[in-house]
Amino acid sequence: MSSASILHMCDALTLQNDDGISNNTPNTNASAKNAPSTAEISLMELSRQSEANAIKLANDLFASLNITSAHGNCNGDGDGDTTQDEEEESAVPSFISHHIKNNSINSNSSSNSNSKKYSRGHSHGHGHGHGHGKDSSSQDPLPIAKACAESILHSLTKVASGGNAASSSLRLLETQRRHTDAAAHDIQAALQLRTYASTAVDCLGARAYTNAAKSVESYRNVRPSERATVIAGPHSIRAYERTKDVLERTVLQQYEVAVANGDLKGLSELTPLLGMLGRHLADKGVGLYLRYSQNILSSIMNEGLEADSEVELKQNAETAEMEEGVRISRAEIKRREDRKNSVAHVTVCSKLAKIFNVAVTHLRHHLPMVAFSLGIADGDAALVQLVNLEVEKRATAVIREYLEQFGLKEMHTHAERVGRRLEDDYLTGDGFDDAFGSFVTFDNLTMDHNSQASSSSSLPDAMDDCGFQQDLGVSYSQMNSRLDEIALLMQHSESYERFIRHAVAEVDKARVLRQQQQSADRKRQWMQKLQQDGKDVTLEESQAFDQKEAEQLRKDKAHVQHVLPSQTQLNEMVAEVGGYLSGLERTFLLAGIQRAFYNYTGANGINSYNPLTILSSGAGSSYGRGNGSSKTGGMALQTSVVEECLYAAQQSTLRAFATGHNGTAAAAANVCADTLRRVLLEALVQRAETGSSMLTPGDGFLPGAGGSLGKAAYGLMSTAQKGLSTATKGRISSGDHGSRTLNEEEERMAMKQRIDTGIARACATMNDLEVAVDYTRRLQDKLTQEMQGTFAAMTPETEQLNMCIKSLANTMEAYQSSSNSAMDQLISVVMSRVRSIVNECVGQESAASSGFSNVMGGVGVGVGVGGGTAAAVNVVKMNYELDDAAFELAQLSEGYLSKLCYMLDELMEPLRGHLAPRLADALLVGIIGGASKRLEMAIKRTKFTPLGALALDSDIRFFINFVKERVDAQALTSNTSLYKSCNPLARLAQIALLMNVDDLDDVLDLITSSKRKKIWDLTLGDCKTFLTLRVDFETRKVNGLLQMSD
Repeated sequence: MSSASILHMCDALTLQNDDGISNNTPNTNASAKNAPSTAEISLMELSRQSEANAIKLANDLFASLNITSAHGNCNGDGDGDTTQDEEEESAVPSFISHHIKNNSINSNSSSNSNSKKYSRGHSHGHGHGHGHGKDSSSQDPLPIAKACAESILHSLTKVASGGNAASSSLRLLETQRRHTDAAAHDIQAALQLRTYASTAVDCLGARAYTNAAKSVESYRNVRPSERATVIAGPHSIRAYERTKDVLERTVLQQYEVAVANGDLKGLSELTPLLGMLGRHLADKGVGLYLRYSQNILSSIMNEGLEADSEVELKQNAETAEMEEGVRISRAEIKRREDRKNSVAHVTVCSKLAKIFNVAVTHLRHHLPMVAFSLGIADGDAALVQLVNLEVEKRATAVIREYLEQFGLKEMHTHAERVGRRLEDDYLTGDGFDDAFGSFVTFDNLTMDHNSQASSSSSLPDAMDDCGFQQDLGVSYSQMNSRLDEIALLMQHSESYERFIRHAVAEVDKARVLRQQQQSADRKRQWMQKLQQDGKDVTLEESQAFDQKEAEQLRKDKAHVQHVLPSQTQLNEMVAEVGGYLSGLERTFLLAGIQRAFYNYTGANGINSYNPLTILSSGAGSSYGRGNGSSKTGGMALQTSVVEECLYAAQQSTLRAFATGHNGTAAAAANVCADTLRRVLLEALVQRAETGSSMLTPGDGFLPGAGGSLGKAAYGLMSTAQKGLSTATKGRISSGDHGSRTLNEEEERMAMKQRIDTGIARACATMNDLEVAVDYTRRLQDKLTQEMQGTFAAMTPETEQLNMCIKSLANTMEAYQSSSNSAMDQLISVVMSRVRSIVNECVGQESAASSGFSNVMGGVGVGVGVGGGTAAAVNVVKMNYELDDAAFELAQLSEGYLSKLCYMLDELMEPLRGHLAPRLADALLVGIIGGASKRLEMAIKRTKFTPLGALALDSDIRFFINFVKERVDAQALTSNTSLYKSCNPLARLAQIALLMNVDDLDDVLDLITSSKRKKIWDLTLGDCKTFLTLRVDFETRKVNGLLQMSD
């Protein structure tokens, strides 16, 4: 059913409801019977929606037909009657107009349809607008729908025909415009051709070659069509061709004359004209310009080398006369001195500098003009190749002559042999046979300046060990100068290499820009040709052309030859010199390490000890005064070995970095890291082992069991007594008997000073490992900073060099590990004395009072936690089975732990004062750990009362405070960090806490809460063992309570 028929039916239903239903009808059954059903209501809603859509479509068609009719009137293709008929035919049908007018009336009537009774009667004026005077109910809806559809189809057909006509008119106008534009463009191109041809003829006649060349270039860039060429006329074309030929011959002849005469001004004026006149003339110009450049470069370079050769011959002759001892007059000597001051000394570096400067100057002056004028013929690339060829030919000859003159190849071979010998000696320990023969002797301490001067005269011979002077033929200082010269040679070569590579990069950029410009010109010509042909450029065609051009650019780039190869002859020569430099630097570094050790053990060894420098390190150092301990490290020393060795390593490595050659710098960094990690580390470890052995209690400077002096201390005392006895006898024989007591005091102070010095120097060998860690870190930072300022960033070569520098971190770790191992060895050395002290204090051993304390300045004293001393009293042994009276007595008297702390302090204080702060803390923690283990073993053999447990807790707190007051690191001042560093001490604290439980029922809570906090290290077996020591706890209950597993 059509929308019109549905609309007609709804109107009929609405009119019947309005006429036949009364609001006051009492018959409700009839009302219910005549009420509309749900289907009828849905049908009415669909009818209203269809009516609204039909009216909207009719309005749109009406407006479209009016616009089409107006456009037809504007075109004037038909007469006025036809247009009027079309407007009448395209008008809206009458029944649709009727519904448009009565739309609001029908909407209002339909809104009240649910409350009224429908009837089949019609309003008397309902069918007035249908045109035939009949009711709408009598009309058939099918013909109405058919007529409406035909009207809509007819209207759409009119719209399409009007749009086609308008589109045809627009296309015709666009075609006419294109033809007109093409004609105008051709006329303009013809006028330009005539103008440029006429201007070129005039300028050529006036010999204004530059303007004539510009006119010829402009004529060539016009690119006219065939019609434009016909319009310009044959006379213009003939004038242009004739002018171009004459201008090319003239410019080429004058250019050849300028090249032959070396006329730089003429070349500067004529070179830009070659590129203007075409590619073929630019090709000829490139060859002529290269001939001129080759002549200029050869003449200047040869003149400079010949002048240097003459000066060098005179210098060699004068040097030979001086060596042979030929007598020279004073006037000649003065003339030679004046000539030496006025004329620079000729070296291989000065020769290379002249060659490189000539090449760089020539490229800077000529390359921009050649690239601009002759770039289309690759003149810039050819010029760079020519300059590099001339430089390579002369620079490689100069370097090869230098290598042959000084025999660097043979010297490098001998240096490798000497380096292996030096390295083997120090790795096997043979280089230390005499290193500690006079470690601390009375002769060294009392050596006067005359003996030092006499011994230092033979020092250079000792430093040239392993055939260094004999095999290489040069001294240490001469080798240093030779290495500086080689490094400067490589620096000059690398500077030129960077410049020429930069020039090549700029030439490559210019090539790419020219290719892109040519591609843009081709695309512009292609688009102009399409426009002349009357075709539009679509997006797909433009993208296809761009892809084709991109592929062509890739092919051109692949076929373009590189300006310079990646590895030139000069690069190979410099790499060879860099290999020689790396080998010689390795030997020089090993010789520097040997020199440092001989300075330490030779006549000047007494001056090789300095205060520890890492105590005053800046931010980032781990050697600060963390706890403010004034005694820790206050008198620490370091030797000059590490400082001199690290300085030699820094000097050699930075010299290689100064060359600017990545390969040489990387090799030097590897040599530095390898030498420090293998040779120097092995040497420092051997020295630390020797120093630790000299601190063995009873055999070294520290007292042994019973307080007896060590063998080294006795040796110093006997030497000092021999020296002082002679002086004492002299005073007594002269009648000075009152000075005997004073001499004994002087003897005692001298012995104390010598023992202190021996301990300080033994500790300095271990401090050197800490100094090496800090100095290696500084060296790594210095090399990283130098790399960032010297080499290009983000290149594979620089990244490789960075990895070589970072290998020094492994060296630092090796030094740190060796330092920890040295402290472990020292702790193991003194641990026997620690165990003896603990056994003596807890009552397991008895020993005599310390004789060492008498030598070190004092009598037997007791020590408090605050560091104060008091007169010695009779101390009690470990006993925690205390009643009330014994507990009060223990509180009044000095306990065994006070004596233990004093004796440990007496043992550690000389070492802690001469060790680096970190090493002193490590020594303290290690000794306290060993003492804590012995105390735990002693506690397991003691019975406890509740008061004894309180005494144990007090003693352990006293012991912990004793340790905390003597640590230097701020991190160790808290109980938690101290317990983590010293597990045996933590176990003592846990034992004291366990022994002080009031009831066995609290034990499990204590263990559980402590384990949850991860501060409990005692096993259940340990807990059973210690709880059974309480006399008030039954063993049966303890075993029953702690029967569970860990």
